[in-house]
Amino acid sequence: MDDIKVSKNKKSDTSEDVLIVNNIEVVYSHVILVLKGVSLKVKKGGITALLGGNGAGKSTTLKSISNLLASERGEVTKGSVTYSNEYIHDLDPSQLVKKGVIQVMEGRHCFEHLTVEENLLTGAYTRTNNKEVKEDLERVYGYFPRLRDRRTSLAGYTSGGEQQMIAIGRALMAHPTMILLDEPSMGLAPQLVKQIFEIVAEINRKEGVTILLAEQNTNMALQYAEYAYILENGRVVMEGTAESMRDNEDVKEFYLGISGEGRQSFKDVKQYRRRKRWL
Repeated sequence: MDDIKVSKNKKSDTSEDVLIVNNIEVVYSHVILVLKGVSLKVKKGGITALLGGNGAGKSTTLKSISNLLASERGEVTKGSVTYSNEYIHDLDPSQLVKKGVIQVMEGRHCFEHLTVEENLLTGAYTRTNNKEVKEDLERVYGYFPRLRDRRTSLAGYTSGGEQQMIAIGRALMAHPTMILLDEPSMGLAPQLVKQIFEIVAEINRKEGVTILLAEQNTNMALQYAEYAYILENGRVVMEGTAESMRDNEDVKEFYLGISGEGRQSFKDVKQYRRRKRWL
């Protein structure tokens, strides 16, 4: 990361924003530029949405925060990421987990050969207090009663909705302070999508867990998020409160499907203006 010239122990000067992504660029296989100067801020204890279509760069943005890019031959080549006032570039994913940053991957990724309960317990592998682990398991079952009923079933034989519940429950078992939630609605029926979002909102409200949500279902995400960013082709093209996004005519047309003139992208009618970079 040649353009990142910061000390490991250097502190950021913000107190309100728990996560700051500042002008990052991400390259895969040393040649493919995927993110092109993405900047965003996430307020502590809130729900922030990262919106956009397939291939916009949402998942890559989450992986650049959780430091999971290396497994896909990707790297952040420019910019910085801070969490809780600390630069986190040099931390491996397990160190971030210990700091409370947990990513729920797109596609759920359950251990199919393990039972539902065994999957949940893998989220607590770094913890040593068995009593607290049992208490948290009961807490997860409180959020997801269906998982209690299926706790002895192999995860590979559960439904898509149940597997998404397992993935979120497993993240909760790690005692997160922040969850990076990637496409929770993917492949689920509308009724299940609403149920999952309701539970995520409840976790945010009761546990105080900060949520950064990457989602293609713009309409659903804007019902629960407080602030949102829209990505297109690896750039942030719009940001604002969820309320302002819902009322914006361009967002309605291109992302909510309320109107339409057959235009190709948001940038076709709204010139991209590079936002002021955070120093």
